[in-house]
Amino acid sequence: MDNNTKQQKAVVVGAGLVGSLWAVFLARRGYQVEVYERRPDMRAAGYSGGRSINLAMSERGWKAVEKAGILDKIRNVAIPMPGRMMHAVNGDLTFQPYGKDGEAIYSVSRGGLNLELLRIAGEFPNVRFFFDHRCVDVDLNNPVVTFEDMQTNEIKTVDAPLIFAADGAFSAVRYAIQKTDRFNYNQFYLEHGYKELTIPPGPGGAHRLDPSALHIWPRGNFMLIALPNADGSFTCTLFLPFEGETSFEKLTDNAAVDAFFNRYFPDAVPHMPTLRTDFWENPTASLVTVKCAPWQWQNRILLIGDAAHAIVPFYGQGMNAGFEDCTILDAMHDELGGDWSAIIPQFARRHQPNGNAIAELAQRNFVEMRDLVADPKFLLRKKIAAYLHEKHPDFLPVYSMVTFSNTPYHTALQEDDAQNRLFERILSLDNIEQEWNGPAVETVFRQWREKG
Repeated sequence: MDNNTKQQKAVVVGAGLVGSLWAVFLARRGYQVEVYERRPDMRAAGYSGGRSINLAMSERGWKAVEKAGILDKIRNVAIPMPGRMMHAVNGDLTFQPYGKDGEAIYSVSRGGLNLELLRIAGEFPNVRFFFDHRCVDVDLNNPVVTFEDMQTNEIKTVDAPLIFAADGAFSAVRYAIQKTDRFNYNQFYLEHGYKELTIPPGPGGAHRLDPSALHIWPRGNFMLIALPNADGSFTCTLFLPFEGETSFEKLTDNAAVDAFFNRYFPDAVPHMPTLRTDFWENPTASLVTVKCAPWQWQNRILLIGDAAHAIVPFYGQGMNAGFEDCTILDAMHDELGGDWSAIIPQFARRHQPNGNAIAELAQRNFVEMRDLVADPKFLLRKKIAAYLHEKHPDFLPVYSMVTFSNTPYHTALQEDDAQNRLFERILSLDNIEQEWNGPAVETVFRQWREKG
């Protein structure tokens, strides 16, 4: 605990994953932390699914929870997935490892993780939560912020010398800053939406599918995925266009839903006894990317997590990127002696290119997951990349760079462009299917390396 922060107050807007984790970081340093959240307290209300995508915790996320001192508590609710299992329409299965032996991403329930983080943050005497409090105004000229108590309709204005906005893609704090001069803001929706579905536990609580994989049913312009849960169930997500020939708008009744799933996901249907109920009861949600700049205001208000850089979920990096914000801010606190007037603008300036880069990588990975993973050329590229990494350990496939290292996202994006050029040349070699580990591949690789 830092002696000079004991009396310092910080307001965190949003008690989601990033807000509650950041409250833990601040509390450990001795700040008086007030966390305001629009939703009810899920510790009392409980968590109900329906509009969540299971999360894939990877290196950046683990580094953050370890630095926050809560690694063991989080590890208890995570399931390792060393690869993805591809389901063809005819039922054939293909397993693709994500990295080397021992490397895995970890399936965690968004609600379960949020609940755990709230409990951990709530154990600190210097953290106070205010639930059912909606942010209605941020004073950009004075260090105060105004909330509405949604239980009593009372309006409260609170002192806020430091504001950390972790209130999501539709951040109320960011909306206030958006009205200022020279603030850049862009939001982009995919034509696809998503719907949460369930594969319940099998007899005796056993998983009905292999729990050591992220399951994907790639079908070109749409897909189904399933991530394992500790209780033996899988959380499934259907990604499908809102409109068009094969889309949510065509699924208007039980007969249409049954026909669609039986045609495209026949091996999943027997494991989904609640399919109809889940389909009609769970909402169809949209997928938005948010880019903005600057991420801060007057060196005292900082946007973090989705408030700064909301991305689509196809690289499994939304939570990990938000958690990395916490790790980097905490390191900068040491680097700059806890001087937020220096930390906030430097963080915003340094880190914004990474937010833009992971947004682009996530969009690219959507195409990979729904389409390319079933393409023989893509599978061959993966095989050659693994071979090159084994022979040249300093050559890291981009997926490994993003998922199993802390390489800045903007560096990974540059490498993705470079490796796409490399594999375009390799895959055009004569007889590459048979000569995938031959001298011609080595020659192209060496030339690519020399060009830098």
